[in-house]
Amino acid sequence: MESADAPRFDVLLSGTVFLDIIFTGLPRTPAPGTEVWAEGLGSCPGGIANLAVALRRLQLRTALSAAFGEDAYGDFCWEVLAEQEGVDLSYCRRFYGWHSPVTVSMAMDRDRSMVTHGHRAPVSADEMLDPPPRTRACFVHLQPEEERWVRRAKEDGALLFADIGWDRTEVWGAELLRRLDGYDVFLPNEVEAMSYARCESPERAAKALAEHVPVVVVTRGGRGAVAVDSATGEVVDVRGLNVAPLDSTGAGDVFGAGFVLGTLAGWPLAHRVRFANLCAALSVQHFGGSLSAPGWVDIATWWRTVSRRAVDEDLRGYAFLEDVLPCHAGAEVRRASATIRLRASG
Repeated sequence: MESADAPRFDVLLSGTVFLDIIFTGLPRTPAPGTEVWAEGLGSCPGGIANLAVALRRLQLRTALSAAFGEDAYGDFCWEVLAEQEGVDLSYCRRFYGWHSPVTVSMAMDRDRSMVTHGHRAPVSADEMLDPPPRTRACFVHLQPEEERWVRRAKEDGALLFADIGWDRTEVWGAELLRRLDGYDVFLPNEVEAMSYARCESPERAAKALAEHVPVVVVTRGGRGAVAVDSATGEVVDVRGLNVAPLDSTGAGDVFGAGFVLGTLAGWPLAHRVRFANLCAALSVQHFGGSLSAPGWVDIATWWRTVSRRAVDEDLRGYAFLEDVLPCHAGAEVRRASATIRLRASG
């Protein structure tokens, strides 16, 4: 697919990089005036870094535009992304006096709660991406204000993927959905989808949202995902995989990375949803969102394990992996550690 005038990147991202500190195995929710000890602890870059690392581990050429603080947290996140994972940070900037945003995630009862602190970046994405590099796709976290770099990337031929965050006002205004004009794929979770579409089920919400964008995929956590292609009318409903979850932080981002890969590779909708579903399921078995993302070794190992035994109909739907797994799956990926100063050997 390479040519002399091919885009420099497969995917271009913009957003906020957090230092994520993840506690797992909490016996109960911390109450005022008490102390709770967690069984597990992990630290890794978070926020938009979840998506960047997940894309790179699937061997997509990924560029990130983000602000980094000139502090120890910023150093750690930069080193992990650039040196360990190979994310292109040419369109990132370091800022003295601006500290890195931090999120503490507490995983419990198959879900997680988060506490975050941070400040708006000193410069906007439009300033750092002026102009944006040529790319095959962009993954955008929808904002109330339109971003010029996204429109320019679209004009240069990029596919536009979008997700959307929690509305702190809980108004779920329809005006934000109008921002989807020109986007190719929308990937909300079930709470976001049902709230914006005013529907009582993720399946109905997916069909309603497909009136705004060609392809809609609504994730349902451990219960899989439902996708609708408005051009063909195709509906794909994939159940979740039976895994033992440790931490669901960033699973939606890992799902998105898998769906982007399948879309750029030209796979059928059902294969894209299943592949994304598998990537997310493998990720929840590890700490954090970014360093929990699977590489091809993890995906190949899973398929070779389940394909050796009698499988049910749901698992047989993953047989397409036989044709898409790379001949050389690469090295095993690194996972989050309990401290940001630990350096892996080798």
